[in-house]
Amino acid sequence: MTHSETAPFQFFSLQVDRTRRLGPSLVRITFTGDDLEDFAAGGRDQSLSLFLPHPGQDAPVLPPLDDPDMYAILGAWRAMPDDVRAVMRSYTVREQRTGPNEIDIDFALHGETSAAGAAGVGPACRWAGRAEPGDRVVVLGPAVAENTGVRFRLPEDADSVLIWADETALPAASAILEWLPAETRAQVFLEVPYSGDRMELATEADATVTWLVREEGAPSPVDAVSGVQLPGEAPYVWIAGESGAVRALRRHFVRERGLDRRRVTFVGYWRRGLSEDALREVPDETAQDEAREAA
Repeated sequence: MTHSETAPFQFFSLQVDRTRRLGPSLVRITFTGDDLEDFAAGGRDQSLSLFLPHPGQDAPVLPPLDDPDMYAILGAWRAMPDDVRAVMRSYTVREQRTGPNEIDIDFALHGETSAAGAAGVGPACRWAGRAEPGDRVVVLGPAVAENTGVRFRLPEDADSVLIWADETALPAASAILEWLPAETRAQVFLEVPYSGDRMELATEADATVTWLVREEGAPSPVDAVSGVQLPGEAPYVWIAGESGAVRALRRHFVRERGLDRRRVTFVGYWRRGLSEDALREVPDETAQDEAREAA
C-alpha cells in the first residue's frame, strides 16, 4: 500500500491476532499487520474508522487503497451498493504497541453478542462477537500523532478534570486516565450495564472513579454528577457516550453550572434507537446548542 508521508490519516490493512472478553459488555480485539509500522495514535480518545466485511465476505470490500487521495477512496466506497461495500463504524484506539506492532480496540457488545442476549445487535457487534484470528479488516487511522481524531484536549491552565462515559466510551475514558499527568485531580463517572463490567483502571492521576451500574439502579447521568463539587478553579470536562445523555450533561455543566463551553468537550458516540449510519443523517442537537450559545 502506498502512503503519503504528510497525510494525517491513512488506510491500514489489518487482521485479528487474538480476542479477550473483558466483561459481559466488552471484548478486546488485538489487530496486527505490516501497515502498523506507519500507524501513529495520539493516545487519549484517539478515534479511527473501522471497515468490516458483511457476513459471507472474507474481507471488507473497498476500492483500491493505493490512491493517495483519501477522499477519492471514500467517495468510491460510498458509491458502492450498501449490501456490498464494507461496513464502517467509528472506534477508539485503546492501545498501540510496537515490537510487535499491535493495536487494541475494545468493542461494547449489545444484543445477542452480550452476556444478556437481548435483541437488537448491530453489524459491528455481531462481527466483534464472532471475530477469530486471521479475520481481515481495514482501518482509516492516524499516521501522525497530532491529529483531529483526538478530542480530549486538556487546557494548560486546567487544575481538575471531570469525565463521564458510558460503556461505548469506556475504552476512551480508560486511555485518557492512563494519559493524565501524575497527580491531576479527576472525578470519573463510568456508566455500564452490568456489575461484571467494572474493571481495574490504571492511572497516575489523583482520580476518584464512580461506577454507575444500570442493573443496580444507577441514577441518571445528570443526577449522578449534580452533587459533585469540581475541585480547583479551572476544571475541564469530557463527556462521551449516548447522544441524549451527552446533551443533557453538557447543558448541566454549561447552563446550570456556568462552565465556559470551550472547556466542555462532548462526543455523541451513538444515539438510542439509531444505527451509526442513521445518526449521521440527523442533526447534531448538541452542536446546535453550542452554536446558539456562541451567537
